[in-house]
Amino acid sequence: MDGEAIIGQLMTTGGRADPYPLYARAHELGAAAPAGPGTVLAIGHTAADQVLRSPAFVMEDIEDRLRADPRLARHTSVTLFGRSMLQRNAPDHARVRSLVASAFNARRVAALRPAVEAAVGRLLDRLAEQGADGSPVDFMDDFAFRLPVEVICELLGVPPRDHYRFRTLAGDLAVALELVQDLDELGAADVAADELTGYFTGLVAERLARPQDDLVSDLARIAADAPERISGAELLANLVLLLVAGFETTTNLLGNGLALAFRHPEVAAGLRTGAVDPAAFTEEVLRFDSPVQLTTRIAAADGLDVAGVPAPAGTMVLVLLGAANHDPTRYRRPELFDPARPDIQPLSFGGGAHFCLGSRLARTEAEVAFPALLDRFPRLAPGGVATRRDRLVLRGYETLPVTVR
Repeated sequence: MDGEAIIGQLMTTGGRADPYPLYARAHELGAAAPAGPGTVLAIGHTAADQVLRSPAFVMEDIEDRLRADPRLARHTSVTLFGRSMLQRNAPDHARVRSLVASAFNARRVAALRPAVEAAVGRLLDRLAEQGADGSPVDFMDDFAFRLPVEVICELLGVPPRDHYRFRTLAGDLAVALELVQDLDELGAADVAADELTGYFTGLVAERLARPQDDLVSDLARIAADAPERISGAELLANLVLLLVAGFETTTNLLGNGLALAFRHPEVAAGLRTGAVDPAAFTEEVLRFDSPVQLTTRIAAADGLDVAGVPAPAGTMVLVLLGAANHDPTRYRRPELFDPARPDIQPLSFGGGAHFCLGSRLARTEAEVAFPALLDRFPRLAPGGVATRRDRLVLRGYETLPVTVR
């Protein structure tokens, strides 16, 4: 099986459901491999890390995408993400990122920890109430989604009354981040993009009229007073990005982590007693079943290569984060889930200029949530058949029924 065949299999329902056997086949090809005309796979941990960190490999700008396929201009989900810092390069990326980075620095995240702990406590009370009679409750809907959405909405300044409406919208919009083969698949994503853009247009207007101590107020003021720092369109795109990215991946981290705790009861017991470090457990979840499995870069100049595989200008590099986290040259027996393994450094949050701003916050939420959840419910157990989302890039559960009695 060559690189092109591996990508083809990853794009199937079966490949998306369990990509790890295909990653193992990919590692047989080496640290990198061609994957069809103009495409290279970054497979190994070192190769993937180098591509992510190198300024010679850039995001594919929306202008280039529209020139290559003018049909994309009709899809507001694509153009919305294209205006956000997620898919911009220097100098625009750094200009916008600098405006929001301070909200996610170590000091600000540490200051949010009491709010995270309080939110965890409220949600555990909710689980206890809903599952008091022994009936299953959906961990994804009743905890894994609600915790990160409460936290990011508190940071942004989104009123609590609006929190729950975002789960379906964010899930639909995130399809635009997948390797879409048929543009008709973007219909629901476009609807979600329009609704979220409209929502933040209204919220920005409210905050300009009545500022509060939140990120929306701060950014709205900058856009109004100094549009050269962030335009109105960039403001809306990045507010949507922060909302969606602020809980979509953390929701997957929480669901993937609990599923692994169920599969490894000795680890769950260790989290309850303190024998297993919650931070180490979180890092191993990120490594073993990453919420983000794949990202892309474009070679910006001729003469480049990925681990010896030529990557001339314009080459699309598919960075297989999930495969890199299972690189047998980096991790001994990567197929085993082991929070005690040394030197866990997953690439799940990317690297380089586009390293995830919210990584520290996501880790904090997981490190607080897992031990609290398992301590509160000593008999926590699966409550039915869990279902995965049929996604490749963003890997997580749609439902994860549990019993808490």
